[in-house]
Amino acid sequence: MQTFTVDGRLPGYNELHQSSWQKSARIKNAAMDTAIMYALHIKPITEPVQIRLSCYEPNAKRDPDNVISGASKVILDMLQKYGKLPNDNRRWVRLVFDPVEVDREHPRIEVEITDR
Repeated sequence: MQTFTVDGRLPGYNELHQSSWQKSARIKNAAMDTAIMYALHIKPITEPVQIRLSCYEPNAKRDPDNVISGASKVILDMLQKYGKLPNDNRRWVRLVFDPVEVDREHPRIEVEITDR
């Protein structure tokens, strides 16, 4: 099992789907560049895995589907972009989501990668 935690929040679905694709790409790339700093220690994945995401928001303002879809997009694309994951398709990744929780003191995204 490998784990890492991204401190703070990642953009949600709504932020990643702006009216301008250029603005959306800038937001996503900045989020991936931030997230990789927390995942540098992850060994490259060579077999299909299960990835569990646990999202902790500072408040309950964002809808859970917005939080989860944004976090999963950024995390999976980041793992692939930086050579930690060969592909983020269903052959390689089974995604599991915990309910979105509120932690006002320490918002974060916890990522757990296990063999299937």
